[in-house]
Amino acid sequence: MMLVKEELNRYNRQMILPELGLKGQEKLKAAKVLIIGAGGLGCPILQYLTAAGVGKIGIVDDDVVELSNLHRQILYNHNDIGQAKAKVAATKLALLNPHVIFTAYNERLAAENAISICQEYDLVMDCSDNFNTRYLVNDTCVSLGKTLVFGSILAFEGQVAVFNHQGGANYRDLYPAPPEESMTCATGGVIGILPGIIGLYMTNEIIKLICSIGDTLSGKLMTIDALTNKVSVFKIASEKQTTIIKSEKKAIKEIDQATLDQWLSANEDEVFLIDVREDYEHEENNIGGVNISLYELKDSLNTIPKNKKVVCYCQTGQRSTMALHVLEKVYEGEVYSLRRGLSAYR
Repeated sequence: MMLVKEELNRYNRQMILPELGLKGQEKLKAAKVLIIGAGGLGCPILQYLTAAGVGKIGIVDDDVVELSNLHRQILYNHNDIGQAKAKVAATKLALLNPHVIFTAYNERLAAENAISICQEYDLVMDCSDNFNTRYLVNDTCVSLGKTLVFGSILAFEGQVAVFNHQGGANYRDLYPAPPEESMTCATGGVIGILPGIIGLYMTNEIIKLICSIGDTLSGKLMTIDALTNKVSVFKIASEKQTTIIKSEKKAIKEIDQATLDQWLSANEDEVFLIDVREDYEHEENNIGGVNISLYELKDSLNTIPKNKKVVCYCQTGQRSTMALHVLEKVYEGEVYSLRRGLSAYR
């Protein structure tokens, strides 16, 4: 797709990169990217994809701007409160780059509209904040053969991955089924800059995918702890399913506080507690057990007994859920995650 003279000047600083060049910029202009969610993650993604010159951008969000959004959703301001996010975002982004075509979908992505919306785009970015939408987006992309860039945030921790790229692993390979309960930014909190960090990593992935440059996170999960500056990348084993398997796939093994208390009261020696947070977090507050960081878990298998119920816990349940996926692939014993972690524990 040909660029006009103004676009050549606008994108000059990135076009002089040998990895991108004129051909890469033309690929960006020809690209059609759908953003699911115009909130914390969606805002920086939308701004930088627009600035980079992606030709067509779709924005799906049925929410309105609220005061509590403004500490992290920096595309909006106080005067936007009460207005539809998708429409406000499209209007503001058009001022940033008039060469980009925006389509605002002021509606919630649902089973009834997911395919009709997603099929119009080359790539999809999941910036949603709930498990139902994440599984819907994943399953829709698998059925349509679309590459999906995924991100999630909570407290100080974020995740980034590229799913279903050229037949690679999809979201269900990482999380076969949703947990019975989950925490969101509304209940667990989030530091305001985290969506920017994760959103920009997601944007970087989508640009590399469009331009066919660099190494991507296809089949990998990147985790970032903004509090400790720890960054890790895990490999995701793809089950190479030809169809989406739903109810028959094994659910995440979670237990609640009452169940853990019951197990400990009945026979404390049969339970092996692992705090998968960092040592300083464990020292500040814990419910017992040993402290093995999530990032050191795989190298510490010889210290975990195989004849006990292993229960992993963290602050919110996010890291302990990831710990289960690490252990279930290499550990023979029974492992569980404490639902919602210490934040829900007495």
